[in-house]
Amino acid sequence: MKSINRRNFLRHSGLGLAAAALAPHWLSCSSSDDTTGSPFKNIGIQLFTLRDLLAQDAKMVLENVGKIGYKHVETFGVNTENNSFWGLPLADLTKILKDNNLKTHSGHYDLTNYFTKGSTQPEDLDKYIEIAHTLDQKYIVAPVPPMNDLNGLTASDYQYFAEQLNAAGELSKKAGIKMAYHNHFWEFRPFGNGTKGLDILIAFTDPELVDFELDIYWTVKAGEKPQTYFEKYPNRFPMWHIKDMDRNFSDPLEVPQANPRTGKREPMQLEEIFKQIKYTEVGSGSIDFANIIRFDEQSGLKYAFVEQDEIYMPDKFESIKKSYDYVQRNLAG
Repeated sequence: MKSINRRNFLRHSGLGLAAAALAPHWLSCSSSDDTTGSPFKNIGIQLFTLRDLLAQDAKMVLENVGKIGYKHVETFGVNTENNSFWGLPLADLTKILKDNNLKTHSGHYDLTNYFTKGSTQPEDLDKYIEIAHTLDQKYIVAPVPPMNDLNGLTASDYQYFAEQLNAAGELSKKAGIKMAYHNHFWEFRPFGNGTKGLDILIAFTDPELVDFELDIYWTVKAGEKPQTYFEKYPNRFPMWHIKDMDRNFSDPLEVPQANPRTGKREPMQLEEIFKQIKYTEVGSGSIDFANIIRFDEQSGLKYAFVEQDEIYMPDKFESIKKSYDYVQRNLAG
């Protein structure tokens, strides 16, 4: 994969990756799980949605997120050089969250090296666990496998990812934190026997150590039904990304499959794939959330997050308010 393709993909797919190690710094955010209302009434937001604004003024962004009514945020992008998120030292972030009645139950942490066989620069899981504990997060989420060879991922690679998730889950369990994995579309590419990468991850991970965060958009865009996975794997999806699909870009992705005669896969061309993709505010697109949310208990849902990988409205706060308002009117119950 050419580097320009990778850069574009990172921008368009909600990864928001940065190295995520932090020097020892034990603080308390004193947050706890929401105890009243549904996960949709207590909707959160994946802050990658507002990444450009965060880079300009993170405090202002969090203040506006709280004013709109979001109850919690999902973090991304720890800066290991100065121990901060988006220019905010960790102590400042915990204070701003508290001042705006926001909690953080989960964060995306870059586990690329940890998932790479033979890597000489593995992530320091102790530091990931430390920062998640500091923020009182309940989940450390791996948002993506190694990006250097998506076309070359095999069933054995997914088994290895599962083993690594289990090992990380053993470490994080001592701090009351679980590991989780967030999907995109390539996890649904079938292997020779019809088994998909996501199925392998679920089958080979310990439910006591590893959960999953289902991205509703990417699942539907891959041609799958979220409901099928909730039925097939009950209680394995305590987190959802609520993300909607532009009605004019609603066809499933035309991703090359394995050749039935040779078993070889045609390579995915990410630049072409992303011509098939456009997002929209929740409730404005083609995804049938009213049907999907009927499976929230079966999935084991605890936390739901609005996410929009690209916002096309001039006012991004107006965009996330539109999504928030739809969730409260139509999904919160």
